[in-house]
Amino acid sequence: MQNIAPETIAMSWQMWATMALVTIAVILYFRERFSIEAISVGIVTALLVFFHLFPLSNGAELNSASLLSGFAAPALITIMALLVVGQGMFHTGALEGPILRINNSLAKRPRRTLAVVFALAFGVSMFMNNTPVVVMFIPVLTAMAARTRTTASRYLMPLSFICILAGMTTLIGSSTNLLVNDVLRRYSGEGLSFFTQTEPGLILAAIGALYIIFAAPILLPNRSSLEDEVSDAGRQYIAQIRVTDNHPLENVKPVAGLYPSLKNVTVRMVQRGEHSFLPPFEETLQNGDILIVAATREHLSKLLSSSPRYLEGMLNIAGFHDEGRTTESSEAIVISEAVIAPGSRMIGRNIEQIGFRRQTGCLVLGIQRRSRMIRKRMLDIRLEAGDVLLLFGYEADMRELRNNRDILLLEWSTTELPDIRKSLFARLIFGGTILLAATSILPIEIAALCGAIAMIATGCLNIRQAARALDIRIFLLIGAAFAMGLALERTGGASFIAQETVSIFAPFGNQILISAIFLVIALMTNILSNSATALIFAPIALSISAQTGIDPMVLVLTVIFASNCCFATPIAYQTNLLVMAPGRYQFADFAKFGIPLMLLIWISYSLMLPFLFNI
Repeated sequence: MQNIAPETIAMSWQMWATMALVTIAVILYFRERFSIEAISVGIVTALLVFFHLFPLSNGAELNSASLLSGFAAPALITIMALLVVGQGMFHTGALEGPILRINNSLAKRPRRTLAVVFALAFGVSMFMNNTPVVVMFIPVLTAMAARTRTTASRYLMPLSFICILAGMTTLIGSSTNLLVNDVLRRYSGEGLSFFTQTEPGLILAAIGALYIIFAAPILLPNRSSLEDEVSDAGRQYIAQIRVTDNHPLENVKPVAGLYPSLKNVTVRMVQRGEHSFLPPFEETLQNGDILIVAATREHLSKLLSSSPRYLEGMLNIAGFHDEGRTTESSEAIVISEAVIAPGSRMIGRNIEQIGFRRQTGCLVLGIQRRSRMIRKRMLDIRLEAGDVLLLFGYEADMRELRNNRDILLLEWSTTELPDIRKSLFARLIFGGTILLAATSILPIEIAALCGAIAMIATGCLNIRQAARALDIRIFLLIGAAFAMGLALERTGGASFIAQETVSIFAPFGNQILISAIFLVIALMTNILSNSATALIFAPIALSISAQTGIDPMVLVLTVIFASNCCFATPIAYQTNLLVMAPGRYQFADFAKFGIPLMLLIWISYSLMLPFLFNI
């Protein structure tokens, strides 16, 4: 970064124009009248045109190549690659097993289980993009709320905040950390190590966690979820499960006439060869048994995601795997619903007679009929108009059902299932990526790219799924923020703002100066976004370091921690938006619960400065 004399700064009209453009961009991002993509492309275009027509006269280079360099910055490439790695973990359900085991222990030790859930979410978020982490834990905490007779609104905002606090603790915990580190590398040639921020980050996270524990019961609303008010989640489907070799149900004995392994699933009949057994059951389950069960779509989906053996048993019933199919390892597996149409040729025939699998490529997991209870093998049920079929298959086959006149595909109900057959690969790739980055065997950007490529090569994701993980809004927002930060730096705007900040707060000491910088950034991150705020203020912080002699590492960590204080508004961070609907939160709820947390982190960091950095 170039240091520009105060006189030059005052005379540079390009600097004032740049500051005006940045201010306009911040206002547009905040008002959300236009899309993030449109604003980002617009501000980059405006900067390109402006500096092409009016190049700088102070000798600093600010051309198209430099303004667009943010789109190829190592930090941005790292963020995009880590998004793919995180998507691989999510798509394969790599965390489903631990989550389900935690959930199953809820009835015995609810308080301890709740603590373990939040600890696991915190631990994973230290090393992984926290958006998929929050997505995976929302249903877990919602179920915990239902079983403990509380509401999800007491748990979901704390989940988001815990994951944000975890992101402060390692270099890859948050995209903000990587972006600020990239600015530091460009400024000084040196960067943060993987665990540079871990000690102060863990202290701040512990303070934040204590606040959440004690303040959540007081400040958070107690609102019932939408699912409690209006939901079709109680619709029961008739399905069947075949017990295969090494199946989780093999040799399971009934307790009080029920099979305890099948929670939230009602077993209506056990078929063993020519014999049928009705409840209450006394039979130990054996290889080859077929269980006729009634369960909701949600619980059938969870069953399929809990173990590869459940998935294989379902597929085995109808010969789902086609030997001629060569792409099954990389295709998305989806679950959807379809209604038997009036006048359908399927009416009066069962699934086997129709040859549903051969005709459509999809498997019928269950049949739902409201009129009466069915207690027979699912494949023996003769279909009627209005029956709802729970379908399971590859996404391409499911799309073909749009043109089937015999059934009406309910496309809105189509969702992807985790392909847990690849979960072990995903865990190994994730662990290897973290190990390579943490030990500096490979630079973070190379380790992240290797992890992303490995996810695709092993079939944990296909190209389309990986591309879907690359959020274009994040890409354009970060690229635009890079351009704005660079323009502020090269025109002298960052030095000017730093000079004014120093002149106001320096007389009170370095501790007050750093504290003031933290507060300004923390306020801005809740108005704009953490990534953009960090990229705009990182050059300013480094200019302050140059003018005051404060260690640049101290100011870089200040920018990182302050930019991650995105608690006060739902728009400040994407995990806040994720929990807003299921938690029935309002904008004011985030302000009520988040502003005290933001201020607490600010005060704590300010008081810690003399002990952490000898300020």
